[in-house]
Amino acid sequence: MFKFTKFRKLLITMSSAVVLGLLLNHSAYAATYTIISGDSLYKIGNLFRTNSSAIMRDNNLSSARIYPGQVINVPGEAYTIKSGDTLSQIAKRYGLSLYTLRRGNNKWDDIIYPGQKLYLPGIVSTPQIAQAVIPYTASDLDLLARLIRSEAENQPYNAKVAVGAVVVNRVQSSEWPNTIRGVIYQVSGGYYQFTPVLNGTINKPATDVDIKAAYDALYGADPTNGAMFYFDDSATNQWLWSKPVAARIDRMVFVY
Repeated sequence: MFKFTKFRKLLITMSSAVVLGLLLNHSAYAATYTIISGDSLYKIGNLFRTNSSAIMRDNNLSSARIYPGQVINVPGEAYTIKSGDTLSQIAKRYGLSLYTLRRGNNKWDDIIYPGQKLYLPGIVSTPQIAQAVIPYTASDLDLLARLIRSEAENQPYNAKVAVGAVVVNRVQSSEWPNTIRGVIYQVSGGYYQFTPVLNGTINKPATDVDIKAAYDALYGADPTNGAMFYFDDSATNQWLWSKPVAARIDRMVFVY
């Protein structure tokens, strides 16, 4: 990760109303999960996008032995059901399979009601910090969120944040333009850096989830560990594949 003094000060502020709006209708805290017969820490780790070691650490477990009925802490946010919600809509909104949402909540019927809380397995918001890691305007936030929708519309939430993080990483690097707009609309050697700019899909409006992912990236979340590029794992570009892999999230590959 590059560090530059030019971004030490945040150039804009957001009102508390806007911040609360971006947090949507869910709050971040550790979810709980009740062990069922046949479970293992490995299976639970896959379900909640973590690993056995982290589960053992977070629950002060001295061994990997678990038993049915045991309740453990796992990564996840609580989502508050709104009128008109369905389980399938919630799962799709956050890039989860319906099975994952059901299993994470031991919820095998479709009966839900406004005010009820469900856990979103593996979805964890970045804790708010004092200021964004780069300066941005409301227009920049919207543009970044639209890029995220175009590039990761059907991907998990962490992949959405990761797309935003790549843009943030480029802004922080001296090798790229020093603004969000400059990075996203850059044309180098006759090539657009981001396909949605070329094909126009970046003009689709962002969803609330895309905006939240952009906000998380702007405030320091980086699931890519500093990546500068990303591509779908079906890509055949050998130049991209030759770069060191920083992270893989579902079908997306992030490289330095």
